[in-house]
Amino acid sequence: MNIKQNIQHNFDHFHTHPEVSFKEVETTKKLAEIMDELGVSYRTFDDVTGLIAEIGQGERVVAMRADIDALWQEVNGVEQANHSCGHDAHMAMVLGAIMHLKDEPLDKRIRFIFQPAEETGNGSLDMVRHGALEDVTHLYGIHLRAQDELPFGLATSALHHGSSNFLKGRIIGEDAHGARPHQGKNAIDVLMSIQQMLKSIYFSPFESYSAKMTNIRAGGDSLNIIPGRATFALDVRAQSNSLMDALKLRITDGIAAIESLHSVTIEWEWDDYTPGAEVSEEARAIAEAAITEILGAENTAQPIHTPGADDFHFYTIKKPELKATMIGLGAGLTPGLHHPDMHFNHDALEIGAKILAATAKKS
Repeated sequence: MNIKQNIQHNFDHFHTHPEVSFKEVETTKKLAEIMDELGVSYRTFDDVTGLIAEIGQGERVVAMRADIDALWQEVNGVEQANHSCGHDAHMAMVLGAIMHLKDEPLDKRIRFIFQPAEETGNGSLDMVRHGALEDVTHLYGIHLRAQDELPFGLATSALHHGSSNFLKGRIIGEDAHGARPHQGKNAIDVLMSIQQMLKSIYFSPFESYSAKMTNIRAGGDSLNIIPGRATFALDVRAQSNSLMDALKLRITDGIAAIESLHSVTIEWEWDDYTPGAEVSEEARAIAEAAITEILGAENTAQPIHTPGADDFHFYTIKKPELKATMIGLGAGLTPGLHHPDMHFNHDALEIGAKILAATAKKS
């Protein structure tokens, strides 16, 4: 098989064998098997899935990352692991980049980080813990984009992801008979106050942000009982990390005030934080030059600001001097990312592999 056929073959395997976050055992084994076939050195880990491979010689290290986990969702009425975010494609493209680069004369080392658990937002931290960033000066990622954001045949040198964070909360009030509301502390009243508080938070409209309830559980089958207890969850997003900090402070202050107002106990915790993108202009310019080389200037799109999140950006949080950017690849992807029926033009796989290889060589 030639490189394009190999890329498609690897994609087909990963697409039909999806595994969810931190359970990518067979995926890791398959990656190791491919490295053995390619004659590429790599290492795996006893305490976490994923793999780090490396080619080339020299003191400088340039790295690229592929996420390897799938989502758990309902597909045609069946709950199952499903690659609807494109991580199967990301693995295939990075493997394709290895094939394009492994026999080239290189004046640097190129490291390939096959990272678990992007969907849970913490897999990158495990790779950092295992030395993924040691001696690395430049880091690149790649992500398929939906058709309405970036059409097939185009690519961008930077995805400016926003920051995201979830809040999980529990309200502890007091049940009461439906005819005697004055004897209880209604958790639904508290939930409504929290909802109204969220809608009263305002920052500058020139930077996007949002805070909304995504889960509420209160009451039971008996409709004449006023529920004193409830649980809730918030999805909070901001375009920058500094705005996220300000938004979280406003929310926690608001919840504390509502707790006092209703004389209830509200327990809450922030969970699954993902930082916003800190894009290096140097890395972005290198990626742009590579895209232009492969696709031409007319198909090199401007950087994209997107409210989605990606734990790729933990790498720059943990190593601020790291020069990093995530490439966005148009792939004719519909109906959208995370949709159970997501599909895309597979010709994008070879394009992405070539862009990654050219980016590594130019770094």
